[in-house]
Amino acid sequence: MKTMVTTVTERGQVSIPAQIREQLHIQPGQRLVWEPVSESECRVRLRPALRAAGAVAMLGYAKRFTKARPTREWMAELREGDA
Repeated sequence: MKTMVTTVTERGQVSIPAQIREQLHIQPGQRLVWEPVSESECRVRLRPALRAAGAVAMLGYAKRFTKARPTREWMAELREGDA
C-alpha cells in the first residue's frame, strides 16, 4: 500500500483515507485506539467491538422476577372479565 497523507483540522479531527477504511472494514461509530510509539509516530488499532448489554442482558435479569406463563393462560385470564 502506498503512503497516504491527511490533515488534522482545527478541532483535532483526522479523516481516514477511503482505501484504508475499506481494507480494514472500518464502520461509522467504530472505536479506534491511538498509541504513541515515539516522538513522531503513533499506532492506530481497531478496538474490538463490545457486546451490547442493554435490553438483551435485561431479559436474563428479569427472568428472576417473573414466572413464565403460556399465552393460553394469559388469554384465559383476560377473557374472564368479558363474560
